[in-house]
Amino acid sequence: MTPPATSATNGPDPFAPDTAANPHARLTFDLDVDLCVIGAGLAGLSVALEAAQQGLSVAVLEARRVGWGASGATLGSVMPGYGVPIGDLIERIGVAHTGELWTLSREGMAIVRARATEETMPGIALTTGALEVSNVDLGDRLIDRLQTLGVDFGTAVEGWQIERVRDMLRTNRYFHGIHFPDAFQLDGRRYVRGLEAMARRAGVRIFEDTPALGIDFSGIRKRVATPNARLRASDIVLAGNVDLGAPSPRLTATLLPMWRAAVLTEPLGERLADAIAFAGSIADTDGVDHYRIVGGDRLLWTGPETTFEVAPKRLEGLIRRRIAALYPQLGAVAIAQSWSGAIGQTVHGMPQIGELRRGLWVASGFGRQGLATTAIAGRLIAQGIVHGDQRWRLFDPFELVWAGGRIGRVVGQGVSIVERRAAMTAGLLARYRERAAVRSRLREERLQAANSRVRSAGGQRRADAPPRDRAEPGAQDARRGEPGPIE
Repeated sequence: MTPPATSATNGPDPFAPDTAANPHARLTFDLDVDLCVIGAGLAGLSVALEAAQQGLSVAVLEARRVGWGASGATLGSVMPGYGVPIGDLIERIGVAHTGELWTLSREGMAIVRARATEETMPGIALTTGALEVSNVDLGDRLIDRLQTLGVDFGTAVEGWQIERVRDMLRTNRYFHGIHFPDAFQLDGRRYVRGLEAMARRAGVRIFEDTPALGIDFSGIRKRVATPNARLRASDIVLAGNVDLGAPSPRLTATLLPMWRAAVLTEPLGERLADAIAFAGSIADTDGVDHYRIVGGDRLLWTGPETTFEVAPKRLEGLIRRRIAALYPQLGAVAIAQSWSGAIGQTVHGMPQIGELRRGLWVASGFGRQGLATTAIAGRLIAQGIVHGDQRWRLFDPFELVWAGGRIGRVVGQGVSIVERRAAMTAGLLARYRERAAVRSRLREERLQAANSRVRSAGGQRRADAPPRDRAEPGAQDARRGEPGPIE
């Protein structure tokens, strides 16, 4: 959902309402097209745009408004990889297969970067660089990860030592970091609107307030029922996330709904620059916090995930406490806006991309995946339909898995809480060990200094004493109580 407007004292508000967004008409007449996309979020618009650019006639059905759900609340992060740690991917599908998927994610980044220019999407506010920081001392694990990312998968990546991380982020909560210089971030809501405009220019017809009530798969031409009309298409793409509903209950049941609250602070002035000197996005390895500077002196910060919808206003206090814990020098931080959107999280953590049955495609499960994955999904599906490209089969190992219904949501919430607390506890222990190591080092240094002073003082005393071999001839005998030589 699009956050409400607020005033900014330093430049344009990055979340001001887009007055250029015009509502689309409902579908009120029967229509025949080559491709019907159900869902006008990032994935649906990406598929529609790619397909139209390759010559297909395309219609998009949206039950509400373009980008009204999670796509309208995205933070706009564009990074290589997926929502699953690279080590877990390698363990599941092997190095070679993981490498091919990694290459696709980088292709997705290139697609987004080519689209997201100030000329095509004014106000996109693109910034470069992403920093993944650790809550604990990674040690040799940092070297192993850099080897995998940089050497094995050819990703531009830099390892940052603790001193450099803390020079950029003035907090003792972080240790090592991995910098992705080619990653970037943008105004996610403007990107959604930019995609919409590009799709319309390419000939895509978008119908809002037009839910798909059901799909008839019989025959070569599939029929989609809507409240006021029917649509026929050779191919259908399900891109409706957790709100897809009637067209495919089976798909909806494979997604665990997750709401993640986000806030935008009031302008913080110069004190923000004194706390954070990194212009890109910052995320910790445990997924506790994700934030970046927007509008010059404001923080865009995401908080905890919940499997049940909670009013974001209720989570503002929690996020304020997190900001204060990391950056106490910021003082009391005022929140200008808060909002949340529901994402669809799969059981295996990877997106669902491919053909479910002949002519029925899916582009779903993009929770935690980033914009690059929605972009490459659009290209893979469009090329699969038009040219028979089979690269989408790289996602075959990540099949549809039931998310467990309401019980799954309860379990998921419990796991999220446990993981978050475990990450915070691990960070607390790491900082305790660091302080203990510092105290031990200081004690050792003081002991060495004291020993040095003792040695120096003893050496000085010896230097001041008269040499024993220069004493008077009879002095040594006198000290021993013996007579001197008789003359």
